[in-house]
Amino acid sequence: MVAPHVAHFTDQHGQQRRLVLRLTLGTTIPLFEQLRAQISVMVAVGRLEPGCRLPTVRQLAEQLRLAPGTVARTYRELENDGITQGKGRSGTFVANEPPHSEPGEERRERLQQSAQRFAFEVRQLGINSDQAMAAFEEAHSAEETSES
Repeated sequence: MVAPHVAHFTDQHGQQRRLVLRLTLGTTIPLFEQLRAQISVMVAVGRLEPGCRLPTVRQLAEQLRLAPGTVARTYRELENDGITQGKGRSGTFVANEPPHSEPGEERRERLQQSAQRFAFEVRQLGINSDQAMAAFEEAHSAEETSES
């Protein structure tokens, strides 16, 4: 298994974010393509939301110990694919409607359905809302930890 690389950055809202990436040296897949594919998936599944400002080329290159040209090519490819938008000195942002991503309305509907299923299960178990929320927070934290 390849050890994950974690890149920390601040998004456009001032929130601390991180990208957990798995890059493999010595394969036939170039590093820029490995990086492009993983960021594309993060956008497609909503891990990186539309409008999210990505780390600068220099920041990401330093944190991943890659050449800046590798990250710059990744960002160019993502922009060519319509996944991101370069806005000059303002940075690189996830496109508002990136291809292959789940539209915002569908994501909201799925969230609502998930919440309703969770509430139903909690009521069936006879669990109060404080216990349910504590269990959710624990599961959510464990999930985030397993991704890094």
